[in-house]
Amino acid sequence: MNDALPTPPASAHAATAAMARKPSAARLRKIDMILGSAERHFALLGFEGAPLEQIAQDAGFSRHNLLYYYPSKEALYQAVLASVIDDWLGHMTGLSKDGDPAQQIRQYIREKFEFARTRPYGSQLFTKEMIAGAPFAASAVRERIAPLLAANVAAFAHWAGQGLIAPVNFQHLMFSIWAITQGYVDQQTQFALLQNKAALDAGDFAQAEALLVQMLAATLQIALPD
Repeated sequence: MNDALPTPPASAHAATAAMARKPSAARLRKIDMILGSAERHFALLGFEGAPLEQIAQDAGFSRHNLLYYYPSKEALYQAVLASVIDDWLGHMTGLSKDGDPAQQIRQYIREKFEFARTRPYGSQLFTKEMIAGAPFAASAVRERIAPLLAANVAAFAHWAGQGLIAPVNFQHLMFSIWAITQGYVDQQTQFALLQNKAALDAGDFAQAEALLVQMLAATLQIALPD
């Protein structure tokens, strides 16, 4: 008996090849416009409050055209959330146990503030998602963020074991870093008003970064390089 599979028709080959091709630059630009508009609206109004019609209009599309790219509001929200988490993790550099603690801590904090400063709507959207109980992001938190957190905590524990830093609860140390860096987005309106400013500027973030580095250096009893 011949058990060979039948040869797919040419149309099937064409469809497979089309799916394998990278999206065009024009399509990617349209997707970026939609995701940018959606990120802003979801950050400001939440999942329930952000209307698809307004998201589409601000991106320069009709609601019908938007749904061609994302078939539902939930699909669009999940795409935005995935993009935010990808970027957040990209700035959450892994700490190497073989590196210098002071330099790595400084770089880690710099990356966290950089994400908060350059992608405020994404940062606010992630906060809203967590406040809502992580209905869409719970699996990503468990499967993607938790392993990286565990690896970073292990790096701190290794440094402590080598006598390079003082032992503290490193998991809560990481939570504190996240809370402070995130706070400069979530509370930036209040922080700006209290300084009689329209908005926080790069200097505010630089000063916050320097202070947080100093605080951690004092807590961990490490000397900072000049």
